[in-house]
Amino acid sequence: MVIFHTDLDNTIIYSYKHDIGENKICSEIYQGREISFITKKTAELLKKVNEKVLLVPTTTRTLEQYNRIDLGFGVPKYALVCNGGVLLKNGIEDENWYKTSFEMVSDCQNQLDLAEKILEKDENRDFEIRNIRKLFVFTKSSEPILSVENLKKNLDADMVDVFNNGVKVYVVPKKLSKGVAVERFRNMLSPEIVAAAGDSEFDISMLNAADTAIAPKELYEMGVLGDKAVCFEDDGVFSDFVLEKVLEIGSMRAVVV
Repeated sequence: MVIFHTDLDNTIIYSYKHDIGENKICSEIYQGREISFITKKTAELLKKVNEKVLLVPTTTRTLEQYNRIDLGFGVPKYALVCNGGVLLKNGIEDENWYKTSFEMVSDCQNQLDLAEKILEKDENRDFEIRNIRKLFVFTKSSEPILSVENLKKNLDADMVDVFNNGVKVYVVPKKLSKGVAVERFRNMLSPEIVAAAGDSEFDISMLNAADTAIAPKELYEMGVLGDKAVCFEDDGVFSDFVLEKVLEIGSMRAVVV
């Protein structure tokens, strides 16, 4: 069995702000607006990939945000949301997985509380502070780099990671990385091969936990990926490249779950 863990935003689906050409299909509607899209080629490839391998969306999105997405082939058998802290089986949350996730980060709750207090006083913050299921903290900032620097100065770097993705700012326990989630999932199903694809700092641990990783050139050139990483050279759309590579991996194996 091949398991394919994939990030969603900017790996499989793209915001309306991102130019992926005219041949695209809406994959997310929010408040009556079409806000995310996939290429038509990606839509076709997703169906083929889903037949060949066990496709597991692995995203920092909350359950509510994830449920807005339509990848065009029905509900995935498994999905990992909230940065891997929540496991869905056929769209239904696995309570034991979340319970374990919460226990794993229980010693970081004081750091998450402190992060909220720091952000409350951050003059650059321009969005509400959200504590996502007591797993991690999220907000937005008009000066995200400054907000991240301030958090890093005051939080324990051995306990939590602080990231920004554009204007979005996150404080995430190190034990809640996507890489940890991939290893937990591997232990649950014991696959032959684990493949992964992602485009951001959030995805580095997941990519390194996989047997084969697919990443854009920008992430590859940071030197943070292992020697099993496959680099996308910006020829076409990343999602199309990712799924073609996964099809190659899964072409000689069938899904057994």
